[in-house]
Amino acid sequence: MFYHLYEFNHAAMTPFRIAAEATRRAYDNPLNPWAQTAFGRTISASLEMFERMTRRYAKPEFGLHETVMDGRPVSVVEKRVWSRPFCSLLHFEKTTSADYQPDQPRILVVAPMSGHYATLLRGTVEALLPHADVYITDWIDARMVPLEEGHFDFEDYVDYLVEMLHVLGRNTHVVAVCQPSVPVLAATAIMEAGSDPHAPASMTLIGGPIDTRINPTAVNKMAVERPIEWFAENAVMEVPWPQPGFRRRVYPGFLQLSGFMSMNLDRHVVAHREFFLHLVKNDGEPEKHREFYDEYLAVMDLTAEFYLQTVERVFINHALPKGELLHRGQFVDPMAIKNVALFTIEGENDDISGVGQTQAAHQICGNIRQEKRLHYLQPDVGHYGVFNGSRFRSEIAPRIIRFAREQSQTA
Repeated sequence: MFYHLYEFNHAAMTPFRIAAEATRRAYDNPLNPWAQTAFGRTISASLEMFERMTRRYAKPEFGLHETVMDGRPVSVVEKRVWSRPFCSLLHFEKTTSADYQPDQPRILVVAPMSGHYATLLRGTVEALLPHADVYITDWIDARMVPLEEGHFDFEDYVDYLVEMLHVLGRNTHVVAVCQPSVPVLAATAIMEAGSDPHAPASMTLIGGPIDTRINPTAVNKMAVERPIEWFAENAVMEVPWPQPGFRRRVYPGFLQLSGFMSMNLDRHVVAHREFFLHLVKNDGEPEKHREFYDEYLAVMDLTAEFYLQTVERVFINHALPKGELLHRGQFVDPMAIKNVALFTIEGENDDISGVGQTQAAHQICGNIRQEKRLHYLQPDVGHYGVFNGSRFRSEIAPRIIRFAREQSQTA
């Protein structure tokens, strides 16, 4: 019922939102004598704040049409190369001349399925593009998937990853950002246990909840303080009509977003206050705010079964580090991983996945040789900074590329 009220409120606000946007444009019109006055800019800023706070943010575009390789511009074409009801595999194909085709590692970036779209990793892809052949998982908003397409749970997620690795072929390197670290490790263990020749050459786990018993964060503590029944009763809702996924049980994206924002509410309030002041001053600074929050506030629903299984297995029962994780009735054995190289990356100030939680993968994957292991702790970054931003581009991305190249040579 709460989801229905949310949808009703959004629909009810539509005429006011349209009126606010129309009035704002009128005040911004250079022919309007009020446009360049403090009063006019204040009215315009207030109306934009209202419109942005009441709108639903659509899925953003990657918009990566060009990169630079060895000092020369190269066109990039985004192509869908594999598709299932809940995910597509996108390839950022670089169009290079016949005499310029550098040998680059093939990297599959596994984006989080945790409320935001894969475009949250636009900066991650952009930093890797000049040096690698990049693919990314593009998860589908569960409320857009009709009920007749069936369910999608943790085990389906793992199966999707295995399918994608088969599509990409041998010598593929997997980079998992945050939440997918656990299913990526599980998929790799299953493939190694079955002597699958398409197992990845390496897996890089970035800020992932491999063992949330280590240095638990506020997110981790909240999960263990409540039984799984609490999450089922309070966080799971049915998609309302007239959405394509009508009656599908989901964990709504707006709930996930409210949780994220409440963790740093003061910072978001300050950011919006400064945004308003910049609009009034008309100093050109608001564009950065718009770009960030257009991405941050665009959210997607997760299927209830995937969400509840992830909470229970990863955050409550700690099934993977305890050796109790099951896939299709069979135990997942991380010790089966022997040939896949492992690189773990953490942020010193990460308040989502605490320091040590990702590094724990080295302990549970005890049969990987030392020369195929690497761990890196990035100073002075939080969760977002460990996969995006200036330090990611200058310090983390080069390490990922170097590790992939080294393991490609030995694969």
